[in-house]
Amino acid sequence: MTIGTLGAMSSENTGWTRREMLLASAAGIPMTIMGPALESTSVKIACFIRYQIDPFQREAFKKYAENWGHIIPRCGGRLIGYFLPHEGTNDIAWGLIGFESLAAYEAYRARLKLDPEARENFSLAQSKRLVLREERTFLEMV
Repeated sequence: MTIGTLGAMSSENTGWTRREMLLASAAGIPMTIMGPALESTSVKIACFIRYQIDPFQREAFKKYAENWGHIIPRCGGRLIGYFLPHEGTNDIAWGLIGFESLAAYEAYRARLKLDPEARENFSLAQSKRLVLREERTFLEMV
């Protein structure tokens, strides 16, 4: 996303605050991957997902991550972003999703299991062995 593109976006049409859009732009996170915000909730807990990926399937993992862009918000999470390796280590990627509470996260996980598109995306990752290892850490927003 360029600064010009950022100027055309606003919190009214994205759901993101100007600060979030500036941080995303500075980090090089495409707003299309971030998805819409959940305006009725405040993020208090962040689920930090560390993926060990097959570096030869980086593009397939990118598609997998992009698919979550509309699935996660629909199921109740606030997608902060997915991050692919760029320089240095080539087999580590991250996902960051915000929630109001751990109970909200548990409800989100239950909805994911019932969502046909989420199930299809999980199946894609398993069949192609995109994710070799996955770790989840829950962080409190300060």
